[in-house]
Amino acid sequence: MRTSVQLTADAAPWPELVDFVAGAEALGVDAVWVAEAWGSDAASPLGYLAACTERVTLGASVFQVGARSAVMTAQTALTLNELSQGRFVLGLGVSGPQVMEGLHGVGFADPVGRMAETLDVIAQAFAGERIAYEGRHLRLPLPGGEGKSLRLSTRPETAPPVYLASMLPRMLELTGERADGWLGTSFVPEGADAYFRHLRAGAARAGRTLDDIDVCQGAEVAFARDEAELGDMVDARRPGLAFSLGGMGSGRSNFFNSAYSRQGFAEVAAESQRLWLAGDRAAAAAVIPDEMVLATTLIGTAEMVRDRVDGWAAAGVDTVRLYPAGDTVTERLDTLGRALDLIAPEAGRAGGGALPSSRWL
Repeated sequence: MRTSVQLTADAAPWPELVDFVAGAEALGVDAVWVAEAWGSDAASPLGYLAACTERVTLGASVFQVGARSAVMTAQTALTLNELSQGRFVLGLGVSGPQVMEGLHGVGFADPVGRMAETLDVIAQAFAGERIAYEGRHLRLPLPGGEGKSLRLSTRPETAPPVYLASMLPRMLELTGERADGWLGTSFVPEGADAYFRHLRAGAARAGRTLDDIDVCQGAEVAFARDEAELGDMVDARRPGLAFSLGGMGSGRSNFFNSAYSRQGFAEVAAESQRLWLAGDRAAAAAVIPDEMVLATTLIGTAEMVRDRVDGWAAAGVDTVRLYPAGDTVTERLDTLGRALDLIAPEAGRAGGGALPSSRWL
């Protein structure tokens, strides 16, 4: 498996994050992904990191579709690709109604349609074509105005790969059909078919297979010395999982809750969400069993983590996206180094090679 790490740019002081990325590159990770939610944007940190690194791929995980115009998304991707000398990966996701409608004032209805139209426009921009589009969500040039069809002045020799973050069936199918890679989360390898059957269906429509898609899955990695410490680690992670099940969306729209439900945890997911929405967050966390925390993370003793990594590889994961535990840069890099020794020991702490090239040009 290839190896990568995930960052949230406002999760720690920026100098610490830069030091962590430098250390991760020295340890041999293949890629660094930067998140975008309701705090820092992803593009600015990625531009900075392009100047601070030499080898690693730099990916957006993810730009929120609708927060930028489709053409601005393409412009930003091409700029970051140039700044990084071809090391950029454009990750796209639709976020959720609370963020899009609450923060950005963009309607969330038909997210699959909006994503598909955005991909169409980005493809035109990447190819250096005059941009003209007539869709449900995107209309370029704007009808009735003075604008005309334009092409970007920047066109790369090789366009950046495009990955989609997707969790629900229709978006997974679009990922299989159109994307170079899949940015997944809330992944339980024993229930992987809840994702993969939809990815395969979409890929088949385009005459492709899962082998044509980089399956990139993320999870926290942490090592426990013994069973007692592991118990404490599991307890500490229940509230975060409860937040995903109950707080990452509304009672009607919660992609995380749906994903866990389809992977064998429907009753727990429903009860935790009910308690969360009722305001009892402690109880929402308490109902989450140990097995659910362990199923979707890479935490445990070294032997347990090794077994889980093997399970991810057997399920079909190509690239693992790690969130190394630790309170300091040194601790996080130590966790990362131990994980890399388990994931890619034969490569001397280097992963499985470069990420797939773009199919967009």
